[in-house]
Parts: sequence; structure tokens; C-alpha cells
Amino acid sequence: MPTENLLEHIRKFVPFSKEEEETLLTYLNVKSLKKKEFLLKEGQICIANHFVVKGCLRMFYITEEGTEQMIQFAIDNWWMTDYMSFDVQKPSQFNIQAVENTEIVYLDKQKMEELFSKLPKTERYFRIIIQKAYAASVMRLRYIFTQSGEERFLHFCESFPEFVQRVPQYMLASYLGFSAEFLSKIRAKKI
Repeated sequence: MPTENLLEHIRKFVPFSKEEEETLLTYLNVKSLKKKEFLLKEGQICIANHFVVKGCLRMFYITEEGTEQMIQFAIDNWWMTDYMSFDVQKPSQFNIQAVENTEIVYLDKQKMEELFSKLPKTERYFRIIIQKAYAASVMRLRYIFTQSGEERFLHFCESFPEFVQRVPQYMLASYLGFSAEFLSKIRAKKI
């Protein structure tokens, strides 16, 4: 059952009673996405927070030059949402799309606020998750500013080998801040 994956993830951070877990389950929804299907398009309002049960999502925007700039990926047991749009309920500046067939559990904004009131432990869980995501984003920026492209790629491969196997090369290059051609040269050199 897809929601069991989420419950297992929550248990790693916050203990819940069986009763609390049963209450939580009443707030969750499940959705399947086909490869390349959009979960959110630029200009839409992000109305839910998404937990990837199985699959891979990407968040990106289209640059003035018309290229895709990757911001974030989420694979099994990772969360993804456009928090700015979600929080203030304004149109998103980003797209969220399935990189492969993906199954998600999601929690819409209204239900999430109700859940926080009913089960305060869920608010603690999301605080922990968001803190971890923020810390990872800050470290990513540091690496972009302080490491060469090759160093970023090697660090990413060591830290997240599962992404390297599942994410197309051009998306990975965009995420790391360089061209797909440069990534090909790094990979050729490494072999």
C-alpha cells in the first residue's frame, strides 16, 4: 500500500501511535503519473505537497533562452512541492514533471493545515523535512560557487548514486550547472 511507505518515512523522525497513524491516513491521497506527465505547470497554483512512493519527479523552469533549468529531483521516499506557491497560493514559477512512471502520496494545503491542528506531531515532521531540504539546498549552492564542474559531478555521484542511474544526462548536467556536452567529457575522462 503506497501510504505505508510514507508512514515508514514518518516513523524515522516522529513516533506516532496506531490511532494517530489511522487519523493521518484519512488525510492522504494517492496518484499515479506516467513518464513526462506534469504534476504542476508554471502559472498554476501548487495546492499539494507530494511524497514520491516510487518513481522520480523533477522541478524545473524554462530560461529566457528557452532551455530547462533543473532545480530539484525527488525519487522514492523524497518530498517535492513548490513551497513558495504552496505557502502563499500564488501561481508557480516552476514545473514539476514525472521523469519516469511515478506513484505519489499527496496532502493538499487545506487538509495539511487541518492535520497540523489535529495532529501537531505532523507539523514537527514537516519542520524536520523542510529543515533538511533547506540545508541540502544551501550546500548545493556552496558547491556550485566553490567547486569545479568535475568536482560537483564526482561529489554528486558519491552522494547520490541512485540519481545518476535514473536521471537523464542532460537533466543531471542542468542540475549541476553545466552543459550535457561538458558532462559527457567528464564521464569520458572518468572511464
